[in-house]
Amino acid sequence: MTTNENNTATTPYVPEHTPRTNWSEHAPEVFKAMLQLDKAARKHLDPVIGELVKIRSSQINHCAFCLDMHTKDALAAGESVERIVQLSAWEESQHFYTAKEIAAIELTEAITVLTDGFVPDEVFEKAAKHFDEVELAHLIAAINTINVWNRFAVSTRMVPGHYVAGSH
Repeated sequence: MTTNENNTATTPYVPEHTPRTNWSEHAPEVFKAMLQLDKAARKHLDPVIGELVKIRSSQINHCAFCLDMHTKDALAAGESVERIVQLSAWEESQHFYTAKEIAAIELTEAITVLTDGFVPDEVFEKAAKHFDEVELAHLIAAINTINVWNRFAVSTRMVPGHYVAGSH
């Protein structure tokens, strides 16, 4: 048992895990290319939708590092705690989101999970009703990009909790 600054007993947290490797240090060209891909994917995408997509994909992929980063960035950009919390159960709380945001979230799930090996036509068509072709292409790029970031972070066990909003 430890105590805090008020001399109140607290229960210590489990220690942080150790990252497996610093992939960006050992593959700097890949890291730089990913940063450029990320920047290009966001170019024609509403930043709010971009953060919702990153958070939802990171939830699905169990990427704690990316969840830490993108929830902090979303909060710093003015997103509400309520919408971020409800995102994990968006199907039951759609009233927190616009129809366009729901279409993006559904497309994110379809691309991220690929349970049936493809993105269902109805999910794609719904997104196409809310996004013009340029926006849709960038949305697809953003969803695929966060999935790649998630896979780098999860496979190398990047440690969450140290990211400062806006620093990436």
